Amino acid sequence: MVHVDDICAGPIGGLYLPPMAWDLLRREKIQTIDQLMANVHRLERFDDVEPRMAQVIRQAIACTALSVAWTSGEVLLSPWCA
Repeated sequence: MVHVDDICAGPIGGLYLPPMAWDLLRREKIQTIDQLMANVHRLERFDDVEPRMAQVIRQAIACTALSVAWTSGEVLLSPWCA
């Protein structure tokens, strides 16, 4: 079972995942965020991946992408935020 508190930084900068997820990515030879993004649609097809683990990985990618966009000034605010 994946616990929210069981996350750590790994070899892909800015991404925080449970150790089991890092082991999975290492086994699949995924070493960059671009490689991970290219394979995110097939996470459930990797050996020993439960749906919850795939969801945790996808959420971490989304948070990382949002963080990068926010810090780089690429986030477009809606008119309601003005």
